[in-house]
Amino acid sequence: MKELYEFDREKGNIAGVDEAGRGPLAGSVVAAAVKINEYHDFFEEINDSKKLSEKKREILFDKILAYCNVGVGIATVEEIDEVNILNATFLAMTRALEDIKKEGTEFDKVLVDGNKLIKGYEGEQEAVVKGDAKSLSIAAASIIAKVTRDRIMLINAEKYPEYAFEKHKGYGTKLHREILLEKGPLPIHRKTFLKKILKSDTTYE
Repeated sequence: MKELYEFDREKGNIAGVDEAGRGPLAGSVVAAAVKINEYHDFFEEINDSKKLSEKKREILFDKILAYCNVGVGIATVEEIDEVNILNATFLAMTRALEDIKKEGTEFDKVLVDGNKLIKGYEGEQEAVVKGDAKSLSIAAASIIAKVTRDRIMLINAEKYPEYAFEKHKGYGTKLHREILLEKGPLPIHRKTFLKKILKSDTTYE
């Protein structure tokens, strides 16, 4: 969208950062960083990843990779349980920015979706509340992060077919909760997220 692109231009030489997977009961949290160098017509189709169909996200994912500078960072389930989901999200975002810099991408400021700055990141940054509806680079990053995480969860669905990860992607849906109560948690479940769902004497694999 043109107005989202203009928002970024007014901020200067920037990269946008967003994440996917803060809320699920299972799987990693994934962050992406995107720098847009010039406007392309397909940007008109970009919006917050949650408002797009899975098919549309997949199409835009490939286009963003082809025409923009992109970095991806992941924080594991173990890291989420160890440092909490917020700090794990900061880890993933920092790794996404390190990844985008590996290809020589330079920027003066990072626009971060949400109301918090990336803890531990030393460069200039600005928090943008509801950034995926205001900034084109953040909206693009939300698509990259979401598709990347969904693909990871589809791999987990093949590994653990009885848990239906292809349907709920690890989120705490009724189906997922019912399967958890019946079969118990997997190594990819976030132990710190399950305390209210499972009894405290549950043993983990």
